[in-house]
Amino acid sequence: MRFYIEHEVPGRMRVRLDGMIPDADVDALSQVVLGCPAVLDVTVFPRIGSLAVRYDSASREAVLVHLCRVDEEGVSAARAECTVALAPRTHSLLLDLADLVGGFYLRKWFLPYPLRALWALWRYRHYLWEALRSLARSRLDVPVLDASAIGVSLVQRDPLTACETMFLLDLEETFEDYTRARSQNELIYSLLAMPESAQRIRGSEEETVSATDLAVGDLVVLRTGTPVPIDGTVERGTAMVNQAALTGEPLAVERTVGDDVFAGTAIEEGEVFVRVRATTGQTKLRSIVTLVERSSSLRSETQERRDRLADAIVPWNFLLAGIVGLFTRDITKVAAALMVDYSCALKLTGSVSVLAAMTESARLGFTVKGSKHFEKVAAADTIVFDKTGTLTEASPRVAKVVGSQGWSRTRVLRLAACLEEHYPHPVARAVVNAAAEQSLKHRERHAEVEYIVAHGLVSSLDGVRVIIGSRHFVKEDEQVYFPPEIKERIKSEMAGLSVLYLAYDGVLVGALGIEDPLKPGAAEAVTQLRALGYKHVVMLTGDNYAAAKRIAEVAGITEFQANMLPEDKHAYVERLRQEGHHVVMVGDGVNDSPALSAADVGVAMAAGTAVAREVADITLTDSDLQALVTLRRISLGLSRRFERSFHTIMGFNSALLALGIAGVITPQTSALLHNGSTVALGVSAMRSYV
Repeated sequence: MRFYIEHEVPGRMRVRLDGMIPDADVDALSQVVLGCPAVLDVTVFPRIGSLAVRYDSASREAVLVHLCRVDEEGVSAARAECTVALAPRTHSLLLDLADLVGGFYLRKWFLPYPLRALWALWRYRHYLWEALRSLARSRLDVPVLDASAIGVSLVQRDPLTACETMFLLDLEETFEDYTRARSQNELIYSLLAMPESAQRIRGSEEETVSATDLAVGDLVVLRTGTPVPIDGTVERGTAMVNQAALTGEPLAVERTVGDDVFAGTAIEEGEVFVRVRATTGQTKLRSIVTLVERSSSLRSETQERRDRLADAIVPWNFLLAGIVGLFTRDITKVAAALMVDYSCALKLTGSVSVLAAMTESARLGFTVKGSKHFEKVAAADTIVFDKTGTLTEASPRVAKVVGSQGWSRTRVLRLAACLEEHYPHPVARAVVNAAAEQSLKHRERHAEVEYIVAHGLVSSLDGVRVIIGSRHFVKEDEQVYFPPEIKERIKSEMAGLSVLYLAYDGVLVGALGIEDPLKPGAAEAVTQLRALGYKHVVMLTGDNYAAAKRIAEVAGITEFQANMLPEDKHAYVERLRQEGHHVVMVGDGVNDSPALSAADVGVAMAAGTAVAREVADITLTDSDLQALVTLRRISLGLSRRFERSFHTIMGFNSALLALGIAGVITPQTSALLHNGSTVALGVSAMRSYV
C-alpha cells in the first residue's frame, strides 16, 4: 500500500493514501490493518483517503512494515469475510445531511416555480411507489400515510410544502438508519472483543492458547462440551456437533474425517482433531452477525405488541383525516391529520432500546440472544444456581487424596488426571492441575474415554475397566465394591468436600476430595438479587448433602437440593414453572443443559461448556456473579424504558395531531416537531442503563 505520513505523535499517526477508499473496502481495510499485533486501533476516512492509526509506540517500525505490505489481495480476502458493513460513521452521516440540506435550500432559493413543481413530482414518485406496493398487499401503513400527506400538498398546488415534507421525511430516515446501525454495530464490536481459547496440538503436546493465536494449518482438538472457535476440516475422530447457532437446527449432526466444522458451533459428544483453514478473525464476525440477525426473531412480547399497535394505528389516522375533512372542509387540517404517525417512533425506540441493552450487556460481561430474554429476566421471581463452577470457583482444587487396595495417593492422582484431562469441567481441571503441581506425568495408556453425563468417565487400562465419577455412578450404577477401610477414611477425612471415586477392575481404589471455595462476591450478589425482587434463590447440585449445605450457608441460600442428577434438576425447574414461578437458571456444565432448557431463561457461565452456552439464552463472559445483578438491573431498566417511551410517544404525537387539526400549528411545523421528536427519542434510547 502506498502512503505517506501526514503527521505523527508517539503512539499515533495519520497516513494519507493515493486516493479515496471505496465504502465497500472500509471495514475490510480496518481488519487488515488491525491484523498487526502492534496496532491498537484504526479509523478510516474513506472520502479523503486517510487512516488514523493508534499503535504501541515501541513497535513503530513493525507498524510501518505492516502498512507497506497491505495490498488489494489482502483487502479483497478480508472483504469477502465481512458479511456486514461494521461502522456507521459520523462523518458519513454529516456528509449525507449536508447533501440533503444543501440540495433542498438550493432548489428552494434558485429554482423557478415550474421547475420546483416538476422536481416535487419527480421526488414524489418514490413515495407513491412505496404506497402502491403497500396497497397492493392490502396494507394501510406508514408509506401510504406519507404519500397521502405529500399528495395533499401537491393537490393544493403547493410544491414547496410537498418538498419540505419530503425533506423532513428524508432527514428522519437518515437519522433513523444511522441510529439503528450504530446501535447494532456497537453490539457487534462489543461481542468481537470477547475472548475464546482453544486446545492446540504441537507435536505430541497439547497446549491451551487464545483462539486469536491460531493460524491456518494449526491442528486443534475439540472434545465434549467445547466450542468450535475456527473453521476447519476433521482429520481424525468423530463428534456430534450442535450447529443451532448457525443453522437453527436443534439436533446435533455427526462430523467425522473429511467433514467441515464451523466457528460458532459446539461439540455435544465425542472428540475430533481439526485442521484450521480459517482463523478466528475471519470466522468470529460471521458467528456474531448471525447471532445479531437471529436476535431479531427473539423479540419480547412488549416489542411485538408495540409494533402491532404501531401498524394498527395507521388506519385510524386515515379515519381521523376523513372525519376532519368531512366536518371542516379544510384540506390543510386534513394534511395535519395525515402528517403525524405513531409507528416510526414506536418501532425505532423499541429496536434501539433493545440494541442498546444488548450492547451494554456485552460490554459489561454477558451476551443476550434476544430482547425476550431481558423481559423474562425482569419478570422472573426465582433464580436457580448450579453449585460447582457457578456459585463456587471455576478453578476448585484437590484437597485430599486417599488410596486403597495397595494404591498410593500418587498413583490414584496420576490415573485420575489421565482420565479427567479429556473432560472440560472445573472439577476435571482441578484434578489435572493437582497432578501438574506434583509434576506427575500421565502418559496415556488407556483406551478411548467415554463420558457419562453427570456421572463420570469410563475407560480401560491394559484391558481392565477403570471408572471415575460420583458415588451414585460408581457404587450403584457400576456396582463397584467399596472396601470398609476406605469408606471410613472418606467419611472422616472428606467431610464437606466434593468426592470423586476411582475404581479399577470393579473395586474402589481411591478417592479425591475437591475443595470448592465460594466465589468472591457471591454472597453479596445473592443479597443484591433478593433486593432486586427475586423471592426465591435456590441452589441445585449433584454433590453430597454436607458439601451442598456448607456452600449454601456461606452464600446465604436457604433453599438447596443435593445429590441431584441432570434429570432431577430438569424436573425441579419444571415443577417450579408449573407452580407459577418465572425461573432463571444459572449453570455451567453439560449436566446443566436440561435445566437451562427448561427454565424461562437459561444463563451459562463463561468457564462452562460450549453446549451449556449454546443451550442458554444468556452467556456470562467472566465468572463474576455481579453480572447477574447488572443483568437484572438492565432488564428492569429496559422494561421501564419501553413504558416511558410509549407514553411519551402517544402523548406528544396526540398533542401534535390536536394542535394541527385545531389550526394552531401548520402541517409543516407538525411534521418538523414529529420527525424531530422521533429522532430525539431514538437517540435517547441509546443511553446507558446502569
